[in-house]
Amino acid sequence: PSFLGADSLKIQAYFNETADLPCQFANSQNLSLSELVVFWQNQENLVLNEVYLGKEKFDSVHSKYMGRTSFDPDSWTLRLHNLQIKDKGLYRCIIHHKKPTGMIRIHQMNSDLLVLANFSQPEIVPISNITENLYINLTCSSIHGYPEPEKMSFLLITKNSTTEYDGVMQKSQDSVTELYDVSISLSVSFPDVTSNMTTFCVLQTEKTRLLSSPFSIEIEDPQPPPDHIPWIAAVLLIIICVMMVFCLNLWKRKKKKQPRKSYEC
Repeated sequence: PSFLGADSLKIQAYFNETADLPCQFANSQNLSLSELVVFWQNQENLVLNEVYLGKEKFDSVHSKYMGRTSFDPDSWTLRLHNLQIKDKGLYRCIIHHKKPTGMIRIHQMNSDLLVLANFSQPEIVPISNITENLYINLTCSSIHGYPEPEKMSFLLITKNSTTEYDGVMQKSQDSVTELYDVSISLSVSFPDVTSNMTTFCVLQTEKTRLLSSPFSIEIEDPQPPPDHIPWIAAVLLIIICVMMVFCLNLWKRKKKKQPRKSYEC
């Protein structure tokens, strides 16, 4: 049977957890399970679970659902365990009443399953230190989420302003789990900023808005160039003193070597 045009109950569940696929069977005739054939199938008509006249029957269950389902007869609900992203899609519960004259379909219920996976908290990592020209390169990443996020950006907050920078989001999807890893990079320049700055990374999905821990960028006050004049003056003064002492000693030596005049009567 085709799923096209059929109203479906929207169901949301999470990766590696359990989804409840309801049948919502009122059972107004108070029929026993031993009189019924109850089964669920996906949009490709693969059977997830079958309860045949009160007993589970595995002959028709597809291998990818084997051991992953459990039926709750009190609520007429099938639980699909260990959810994978590829489990998303349409499902149908069908109930037949087995009579001596044959099978009569008495109920069917469609469900549209959306499988989600929460992204990790975005993490900012500096990939370079602040350079002499006041540049810093940052990267932000978040992993193992589904579906693909709508947007990823940086928030730069100073004492006087808040600026949002939209980066080009790099994404990769695992071929097995179908989960996404995403990241963005930013080169921040602030040659005229003298106050410290706090940076956040924001990941926007259809359902949530995730914020990273704050990353602080501390701007050191520029130090004035060292004043060499006192040192130069002191060195010159020492040189002058040494030369004066040298010249004085030289003069004294010359004076001692001069012959003394003698006077005869």
